[in-house]
Amino acid sequence: MTARPLIGITSYLDEAAWGVWRQSAAVLPQTYLDAVSRAGGTPVLLPPQSGGVERLIGALDGLLLAGGADIDPARYGADPHPRTGRPRPQRDGWELELLAAALDRDLPVLGVCRGLQLLNVALGGDLVQHLPDESHQTLPAGYVRQEVTIRPDSVLGGILGPVAQVSCYHHQAVGRTGSGLRATAWSADGTVEALELPGRAFTVAVQWHPETDPDEPRLFEAFTAASRQEATR
Repeated sequence: MTARPLIGITSYLDEAAWGVWRQSAAVLPQTYLDAVSRAGGTPVLLPPQSGGVERLIGALDGLLLAGGADIDPARYGADPHPRTGRPRPQRDGWELELLAAALDRDLPVLGVCRGLQLLNVALGGDLVQHLPDESHQTLPAGYVRQEVTIRPDSVLGGILGPVAQVSCYHHQAVGRTGSGLRATAWSADGTVEALELPGRAFTVAVQWHPETDPDEPRLFEAFTAASRQEATR
């Protein structure tokens, strides 16, 4: 039997309500869990916490950086834009530690939305803190369906081909590209929609939300396949 790789997924730490309760909770949209499970992986939630990063990364076969709140602009030396969300220092710090340990080990990494931005910031890049209203995000919670153009000679191009229809929900984007990273997909307005770190087992990040599209499983399948190889090393 082929082993199901363990995929760590970063999660929110927010106030949530269920039953008669309303309190701080570690939460994650079910779509991420379903996407990993359908692709053949076993999802493991990684809520913000203190310590244990090296042991966790040593036990995992892949790391999925999920979407979520804006990254603190202080992390890339900028003042906050009026539309930038409040800082989440615990989540930022936790995920930057996880990512650093994963890259050091060359663990397969998939970034989604905030995950792409985190990868860029971690490697010295910065962010455009607010895109034109309604261009890539429809409030209060509507995805913008759009076409992206993909570099044919990229890992992503090998998975999805030169063009893909994707679902976006982001008001921030890549500004200056981080060290060693390569932009590999763009929307029609020139916004960077994917980044890769060449020469790695699998380090791919997309600005859109592939977990919301069960009819297009190829990106999660490729990530899980790379993680499965890690599991058998």
